[in-house]
Amino acid sequence: MARAIVQPVTPLSDPAAEPAELEFRFGAGRPCLDLVLTVGERWRRSFERLREPADLGRWLSDAGLLATAPPASPGDLADARSLREAIFGVARSTMDGVRPDRADVALVNAWAARPDLFPRLVRIGGPVRRDSQEPVPAALSTLARDAVELFGGALAGRIRECGAPDCSSVFLDRSRAGRRRWCSMAACGNRAKVAAYRRRSAPLSDPAARAGHAAAARAPRGR
Repeated sequence: MARAIVQPVTPLSDPAAEPAELEFRFGAGRPCLDLVLTVGERWRRSFERLREPADLGRWLSDAGLLATAPPASPGDLADARSLREAIFGVARSTMDGVRPDRADVALVNAWAARPDLFPRLVRIGGPVRRDSQEPVPAALSTLARDAVELFGGALAGRIRECGAPDCSSVFLDRSRAGRRRWCSMAACGNRAKVAAYRRRSAPLSDPAARAGHAAAARAPRGR
């Protein structure tokens, strides 16, 4: 079950955010979930990474949906944010095992019904380029269709929220056993392993260490 994530998204950049925090995050396992990651720290600061229209164009390029960053309007940015929150709402409901909000489902379906990016042959043997005369709306449609396929398919039950207490990233668990806990083993997973090692290695005569061992013993296993 997803943790309670109720903080509204801050529309502007968090003044306390480091430059590295505002960098785009990828690797959630599906493009639609990567879009959800354009909000940071949903459980606390909930800051926006798509701060202006140019950020949206750059994200669409960095995500591999378009070859170059398209020009985006303030309306495009508002549409992308709305679609993102609808996708997140459905993902969170899926993790909680409850019926998603009808408005979220309707918005995702409405975008999925619009023309999406079409393949364009550039040269024989070369990569296929995705394109459209209206690249931003078409890219949003492509993301919505990805969400529909994810939520309506067998992998819907594999959507997870990172198990780290200071992370709310969602991801698609493609592990064979279906027990992946961390959004990234290189980041959250590694920090959890280091913390567990330090708890095990700390002298039990240390009151703080005893408290840590006791807390670890009481903590539930798995998700």
